[in-house]
Amino acid sequence: MANIVLASASPRRQELLRRIGIADFDVRVPEADETFPEGLTPPEVVAHISRGKADAAAALCTPEEIVITADTMVFLDRQRLGKPADEADALRMLTALQGRRHTVCTGVTVRQGDSCLTESESTDVYFRPASRRELLAYIQTGEPMDKAGAYGVQGKGALLVERLDGDFFNVMGLPVLRLSRMLEKFGVLLLN
Repeated sequence: MANIVLASASPRRQELLRRIGIADFDVRVPEADETFPEGLTPPEVVAHISRGKADAAAALCTPEEIVITADTMVFLDRQRLGKPADEADALRMLTALQGRRHTVCTGVTVRQGDSCLTESESTDVYFRPASRRELLAYIQTGEPMDKAGAYGVQGKGALLVERLDGDFFNVMGLPVLRLSRMLEKFGVLLLN
């Protein structure tokens, strides 16, 4: 198997690669432009940024290496919710999400030399109604502070999620089923 490079510093993405059997990979994080043109749909936004990250990562890799990049965003009514600036911002986001549906979109790119494939995955997440006290208690855990939308579904943030429609791992930051199918096109078979 060709050497795999994850162009992401995300510990969650690293964990997910290991969970699906990719234990031997390098991490190289490029400087990438994360701006995007106006008028793109949420799936197009994350695909655009993921592709840009792959283009930037190509300079750090050999043509034989397989590079994986991803970009995950949370959208509420087509408005992007990034990482909270502070606890007040986290409370604002969590208050807006509680009792409602929002969408988590991840763009994924797999690149090897001049061959490049970019796709996106969307998952609808439904938050249960939560009290201000519960939201403040969650913020005090510190978990929301480095996560888009101010929650981590893989941690205590799961206590706010009523249900989701789609790929759970997408909400963590890497849709592993989609990624596995993309990797197959580059000769990487994870169930072989």
